[in-house]
Amino acid sequence: MEKNRAKASNGLAEEASSNKRMLYLIAIMVIGFNLRPAITSVGPLLGTIRDQIGLENWSAGTITSLPLIAFAIVSPLAPKLGRKLGNEGAVLLGLILLFAGIGTRSIPYTPTLFIGTAIIGVGIAVMNVLLPAVIKEKFPHKVGQMTSVYSTSMAIFAATASGLSVPLAKGAGLGWELALLSWAVLALVGIIVWIFVIRQNPAPKEEQVELSNKPFNDSNLWKSPLAWQVTLFMGLQSFIFYVMVSWLPEIMQSFGFSVSAAGWLLAYVQFVGLPSTFLAPVLAEKFSNQQGIVLGISGGAAVGFIGLLIGGPLPLIFVWVTLIGVTFGGAISLSLAMLGMRARNGRQAGALSGMAQSVGYIFAAIGPLFIGLLFDITQAWSAPIIAIIVVCLLMMIAGLGAGRNKFV
Repeated sequence: MEKNRAKASNGLAEEASSNKRMLYLIAIMVIGFNLRPAITSVGPLLGTIRDQIGLENWSAGTITSLPLIAFAIVSPLAPKLGRKLGNEGAVLLGLILLFAGIGTRSIPYTPTLFIGTAIIGVGIAVMNVLLPAVIKEKFPHKVGQMTSVYSTSMAIFAATASGLSVPLAKGAGLGWELALLSWAVLALVGIIVWIFVIRQNPAPKEEQVELSNKPFNDSNLWKSPLAWQVTLFMGLQSFIFYVMVSWLPEIMQSFGFSVSAAGWLLAYVQFVGLPSTFLAPVLAEKFSNQQGIVLGISGGAAVGFIGLLIGGPLPLIFVWVTLIGVTFGGAISLSLAMLGMRARNGRQAGALSGMAQSVGYIFAAIGPLFIGLLFDITQAWSAPIIAIIVVCLLMMIAGLGAGRNKFV
């Protein structure tokens, strides 16, 4: 009788634990859905917004750079917010800010456009930084798998939002305001899900951390060579990714692709990278270190850009672009997975994420400007592509250090 009761009790406990894991899986996926659409939906409508509100070109360009600036500024502060509110509570706050920012941005006046965009950047920055910490806390032995889930969700919705913006605004007759406002629905769903998560799983505000009998100090990370290697790997892949988003269509046009074909190639680069976005963290978790994966990703990317430097017939150029898309799909998700893999616990993961993403988005903001300046100086794409190849090699060096089986 007692054995039967014990079995029943164990069964209920396992069922409750399974339900809890499923709830967090859904909640993490919903965050992935929300991390990019509010940003990537703007680009295709930027000209329309500029013309209707009466902005200068430089001012309109600020709309796309403001979130990156917010990411760089807010990322180091997000772990402190996580310790005050609990990581789940801070993620919920990030969703609320995202929802409020999308609503504010959709009001067709210059001040609300920029204020709303800045609020969106702050909300996403908080979620960007703290989601790896939540994964490390709740799925300590499945960091790679869970990173695959949310990074793939993020990539799919980022590309989808870019594709749907113009059809929603013009095809469906919503105008740019309602087309951008429509993505608030995802944020609202996220708010509802995370309120439920917090009510079902109340957590203490301050995480207990034990590390060699010494309290963990976030500032120590900035003195850690391993933390800097993770940070540089994140930053250098961000540099190249945002350079691709900004300049790949122009590079493709220099090879003879039409404006329309060059635009579709940019979308293709993002979609072709989805399988590697999912697979890279899963594979990373199966090895004691990730140096081999780093070599494959960084080396493949370098080969792709060397191919663009050499040139050739259009079908061969398409092959090089495909290789770049596949490798950088993996680079993005691997850099996110390392934030958890190189940390012992959720607090460390949050602090490392704050450091890496702060520096990373500074690189992201600098990259397109630097490559554009090189092109202006040389009036050719050879020097910019050589610079990108050098960055690929630097990314490889940083990644080989970051891929070691060690903790910060």
